[in-house]
Amino acid sequence: MTLTVGAASVLAPNYHPLPVTLVEGLGSWVTDDEGRRYLDLLSGYSALNFGHRHPALTAAAHAQIDRLTLTSRAFDHELLLPFAERLAALIGPLVAGPPMVLPMNTGAEAVETAVKAARKWGYDVKGVPADRATIIVVDGNFHGRTTTIVSFSTDPDARRGFGPYTPGFRIVPYGSVDAIREAMDETTVAVLVEPIQGEQGVVIPPESYLPGLRALCTEHDVLLVADEIQSGLGRTGTTLASELWGVKPDLVTLGKALGGGVMPVSAVVGRADVLGVLTAGTHGSTFGGNPLACAVGIAVIGLLETGELQARATTLGLHWGARLDTLVDEGLLASSRRAGLWAGLDVTPPLTGRQLCERLLARGVLAKDTHGSTIRLAPPLTITVEDLDLATDTLTDALR
Repeated sequence: MTLTVGAASVLAPNYHPLPVTLVEGLGSWVTDDEGRRYLDLLSGYSALNFGHRHPALTAAAHAQIDRLTLTSRAFDHELLLPFAERLAALIGPLVAGPPMVLPMNTGAEAVETAVKAARKWGYDVKGVPADRATIIVVDGNFHGRTTTIVSFSTDPDARRGFGPYTPGFRIVPYGSVDAIREAMDETTVAVLVEPIQGEQGVVIPPESYLPGLRALCTEHDVLLVADEIQSGLGRTGTTLASELWGVKPDLVTLGKALGGGVMPVSAVVGRADVLGVLTAGTHGSTFGGNPLACAVGIAVIGLLETGELQARATTLGLHWGARLDTLVDEGLLASSRRAGLWAGLDVTPPLTGRQLCERLLARGVLAKDTHGSTIRLAPPLTITVEDLDLATDTLTDALR
């Protein structure tokens, strides 16, 4: 069965999925409603970094479902502080200052939380005049689809038709420290950036970009906010992509993989003096930090604490990258970009990214196109080298 969207369906047509209906998944593989198996190279946009139904994650979820699933933040529960402590221990050494954790649900909620915290810090601590705080963002960004976030999107599909737009954001070219310097003034409270732009096609910045932003933000007492919702938690071969450049952001937004593909879990982690401005009543969430989310989140953190999965993403990524480079050298791809087990591949017209994904689907591999001529690949960090080679062989066949 394939879902029909639009006029013939009760389901709003806000997605254009490939024609496959999935019913089961395990590890790197999924099965459709006709019994056909597919190798999943999308991993739920990195939400499934540990594969489908990782035993440690499903066990944690099952055990917690039988005990307590929700209290709301009107009451404490026994897993909230342990989750925050474990996440602070994992991410704290990677941010600029003693860490604090604020749990939420979705990635977009984490970004909205970071925006609110940065503004309030700007007013309460930096002394920006009321209602004048500005945040600098970059073109090609993707931070979610709430009304505030699409106000500073440069993607016409995400932005068009949803005005009036939220003020307070300045958009500058991606990859230019000078452009951010020119946009800064006494009202600037933060620079919000993805260390690697995922939705844009795994676009990697110039080597000096993140270090330059860190130095600039420090110089002007501006918060560096890294959106690591797609790039974080092992995807790039490091716990945070920011580590690739030795940069420690002031705030980090996490999501997707933090819930292990079991349920939505997100958080903002960063300087306690910044997140500490959000006092009781100033921000909240009914489901944020709920017991089930914390149980799964603690299990996810446990998978990352040893560093084994990050090292695996690095090693497999180098092997994979060499093969992808060969496809470029042979002229089968226009270009490729990769960090760890994350790749953006540009096809040569007249072939489109969607057409390549359809060819891969017919050959038993799942991938997703973006921005017309690009596909994104994000295999589970647990994928075997044999399955990774199978995926690359299938990609080669589809391109030919």
